[in-house]
Amino acid sequence: MTGVNGARRVVVTGQGVISSIGTGVDSFWASLRRGACGTGPIKNFPLQDLYITIANEVRDFDPRERCPSKPLMLSDRYSQFAGAAAIEAMKQAGFAGKLEKGERAASIIGSGIGGLATLEKGYEDLFIHKKKATHPLTLLRTIGSSAAAHVSIEYGIKGPCFGTVSACSTAAHAIGLAYQMIKFGMVDIGVAGASEAGITYGAMRSWQAMRVLSPEGLFPFAKRRNGTVLAEGAGILVLEDFEHAKARGAKPLAELKGFGMTSDAGDMVNPSVEGPTVAMQLALADAGLSPGDIAYINAHGTATTVNDINETNAIRNVFGKDAEKVSISSTKSMHGHCLGAGGGVEAVACIKAIEENFVPATIGLDEPGEGCDLDYTPNEGRSRDITYAMSNSFAFGGLNAVLVFGPPPA
Repeated sequence: MTGVNGARRVVVTGQGVISSIGTGVDSFWASLRRGACGTGPIKNFPLQDLYITIANEVRDFDPRERCPSKPLMLSDRYSQFAGAAAIEAMKQAGFAGKLEKGERAASIIGSGIGGLATLEKGYEDLFIHKKKATHPLTLLRTIGSSAAAHVSIEYGIKGPCFGTVSACSTAAHAIGLAYQMIKFGMVDIGVAGASEAGITYGAMRSWQAMRVLSPEGLFPFAKRRNGTVLAEGAGILVLEDFEHAKARGAKPLAELKGFGMTSDAGDMVNPSVEGPTVAMQLALADAGLSPGDIAYINAHGTATTVNDINETNAIRNVFGKDAEKVSISSTKSMHGHCLGAGGGVEAVACIKAIEENFVPATIGLDEPGEGCDLDYTPNEGRSRDITYAMSNSFAFGGLNAVLVFGPPPA
């Protein structure tokens, strides 16, 4: 079945998540439904002189259970997260072992920072402990395309294989590129998303220096918001040509209807309103939808002063009178800011929201901030009919990516 202009329809047949509020989609979604928060004291390394001491760490992840193959067991934590999420997604999609036509599949799995823990450990060994060499796998573990390569090896994916790197828009870009490859016939299957495991001492020192981290929590759109909270995790989707999925008897979970991406071309830190506005408009146009068709927006919602106001203004620009009707939430208030992986984790939230007609909350929103005057679903999720949902990802450097999801084709 083809869509507009003869392009193929793209469906989601599998999804996988690793997050601070749940390992696996079922656990993750159950936490979103009840408004659970994964923010807590950092425990994975000594805090030393840090004054920001909270993050959203993944606590219940055992690579021996989630990553059975030896190559993944020997990889960096970020690749292990990606591998585990991909294994969950591929299993749900009905794939086991090597694909029959690997050349017709793509593995596009990015990371904003790659194997940072491995890199930092290597420098520590060389310059603090004065060792003569780093671990022999240091180079392979740190590369930002390692996760994509590991998944390619696991499933015999012989088509396009690479990692995207676009800060907090990384996962959305990866998913969007795989979508376009399938839509226009380059491949039939795409494993896409991103992974992040960048909560380290050095990373925390770097983020502290930018003065964008909160010492208290992540409170999007709230008057008391004072910065974001770093998180780790992964979000992976299996995308597929609808006819291909139907021929093998797979059950689509949702349809990826549209994708839009822009660059502000303005400032590395301060976002514009125009860039996100146009990205949302492009995604809607690609989906063949009007603003009034969108029932739910999973906002970028980082709880920084400028971003939350700018995103609110961009939504008003795009949605006009319908801005008052759409339900919005930032699930980062629960799972934290997963950086490059954020768009993948939040895509899963959108798909589940459509499936269950439920809008997750923005927790910690006791009083809206000035200029934040839309329906952000404060503190408690709610049921409503959701046919189409939008996921926003807006990154440092002014890199914007927007995905639009709908129900599976009849």
